[in-house]
Amino acid sequence: MEKLIITVAPTGAQTTREHTPYVPLTPKEIADSIYESWKAGAAIGHVHVRDIMGENTMDLSAYQEVIDRVEEKCDIILNLTTAGGLETTEEERLRVCELNPEMATFDAGSMNFGSGVFLNSPSFLEELASETQKRNIKPEIEAFDVGMIHNALRIAKKGLLDDPFHFQFVLGVAGGMPATPKNLMHMVDCIPEGSTWSAIGASKHQLTINTMSILLGGHVRVGMEDSVYYRKGELAETNAQFVTRIVNLAKTLGREVATPDEAREILQLRAKNKNRVGGRV
Repeated sequence: MEKLIITVAPTGAQTTREHTPYVPLTPKEIADSIYESWKAGAAIGHVHVRDIMGENTMDLSAYQEVIDRVEEKCDIILNLTTAGGLETTEEERLRVCELNPEMATFDAGSMNFGSGVFLNSPSFLEELASETQKRNIKPEIEAFDVGMIHNALRIAKKGLLDDPFHFQFVLGVAGGMPATPKNLMHMVDCIPEGSTWSAIGASKHQLTINTMSILLGGHVRVGMEDSVYYRKGELAETNAQFVTRIVNLAKTLGREVATPDEAREILQLRAKNKNRVGGRV
């Protein structure tokens, strides 16, 4: 199997200090958490940002502060969300591409999301696909159910998404597919040959889906965006704890962990235009 890419999602759009006092919210806290996760073995940092009140924002200056702080310290790949919160406008979401990240999320369909609705219209998705293609940003195709895989493939047939595709299966969110091994295997069976994929098991399902992903040859995402508990009744104190657990599990299961540059090769990311900080030892 190819080496395992570990993504850390330290903050997300839903996790608050009411859920856990440990979730990073300021740009400095987020950047520090991503750096600590890189030291533990993460190759990708998935970035959401918050405003001074801890609410979701798509403010480019907050993103830029996280980017600058992270790139001063390490060579981790940054994957910026184009989702934000459920109330974020399409214009705000598209503007994230102006920062030219190596990767950006591409939520491939609309759905009920908890008590709200997550809207991703066909016209918006085509515009987002076109923008990422123009800027040579690798879309992380987030699929909460099988239909979203096919939404993305229809857009690809229009020439707006380039292969090889990279999918992130998001299982266990209220409104999406349940996080079961059977559902994960079905999602894997539905993507084109040559695609790469990663998977998330929300909340209590995180470790089950992580383990299945490692065994099936996929990649994993961990972090407080998806789960705040390290084990039942015990809050994780850092995002790096989740990363370390996956590194140890991968070793037990005989799977090597990818560095950021190895992940760049696996995902066929563009060459960066500036020198990066030296790689992890």
